[in-house]
Amino acid sequence: MKPLSGVSAPSPGLRREPLWMRIHVDPWLLLLILILAGAAGFVLYSASSKSLSMLYRQSAHYAIGLAVMLFIAQVKPRFMERWVPVAYVGSSLLLLAVLVVGTEAKGAQRWLSIPGVITFQPSEIMKLVMPMSVAWYLGRREMPPRFKHVAVCLTIIMVPVVLILKQPDLGTTLLIAASGIFGLLLAGLRWRYILGALVMLVPGAVAMWFFVMHAYQKQRVLTLLNPESDPLGAGWNIIQSKAAIGSGGVYGKGWLQGTQSHLDFLPEGHTDFIIAVLAEEFGLVGVSLLMLVYLLIIARGLYITHHAQEAFSKLLAGSVTLTFFVYVFVNIGMVSGLLPVVGVPLPLISYGGTSLITLLAGFGILMSVHTHRKWMIHG
Repeated sequence: MKPLSGVSAPSPGLRREPLWMRIHVDPWLLLLILILAGAAGFVLYSASSKSLSMLYRQSAHYAIGLAVMLFIAQVKPRFMERWVPVAYVGSSLLLLAVLVVGTEAKGAQRWLSIPGVITFQPSEIMKLVMPMSVAWYLGRREMPPRFKHVAVCLTIIMVPVVLILKQPDLGTTLLIAASGIFGLLLAGLRWRYILGALVMLVPGAVAMWFFVMHAYQKQRVLTLLNPESDPLGAGWNIIQSKAAIGSGGVYGKGWLQGTQSHLDFLPEGHTDFIIAVLAEEFGLVGVSLLMLVYLLIIARGLYITHHAQEAFSKLLAGSVTLTFFVYVFVNIGMVSGLLPVVGVPLPLISYGGTSLITLLAGFGILMSVHTHRKWMIHG
């Protein structure tokens, strides 16, 4: 693949930056995020059976996430780059600590807990650290990367991937691996390496099936192929989700009028399956408007990537943007029965604190990359 091109040196015709660059906020990204925040409030209120307490908690999560986003936007990319190795080692040690002293819930050991203080999921931190680590390594080397550099990047990716697989958390593993691989692709990974990876995909999938995946993960794949084989068990989620999506039609049943969610047929309606609630109540029109906002966010992220002036910033912004796309694609794919259920929430809409704050922190990185450029007149 052709590597991302750099930006020519700034011209002498510098001028004063606009206000939004001086305060390091991208107005378009902020506007789109606030639109999704408003939409999330309406859908979550309905999906949670009119729970005001859940709505208040999610509002608090949004407030914290926006504060984190604005704080990170003030940090220069060069300062981030300087501390990437420390962040990578620290995050990896936290993942190792999860396996040793982590808190277990619902059969998974994914959290670290300081009693009476905080409980958090270190893998969420790695969602940001991984693209930064690959961008840090490749940004200091010639592009496209040589084989030895590709091997080092794959090692950087595999260490946290293995640790998270042991928790187990397949959904987060896929997102973190994707964020690192996107960095390689954006650096101009040669086609022979890509073709080699595709050739190894089948034997790799077979190996994962027999030696890596747990029984419940295998069941999710089998359920994807034939959910009707166990309609009251493993296939229940997908069947009810499809029923909710299909019953919404073009215009939906109306806000608070959904039956699948309000009659408790749809499980996890406020988290992973929240788009099924939206589809039932607002129909194809509502889902299409949501997809339009997502598309605009991704387009803005790619615009910021294109105009980044340094290799680290360019690779980091591109990886964050494309990983956000994977979030959207995987959630909608699994809710509509096109992909196995892997526990990936709908970004900026589903209820949750840690994942929401992590996403908004990623947008803070995009704002930092865009607003710390040198402002110039392009002749």
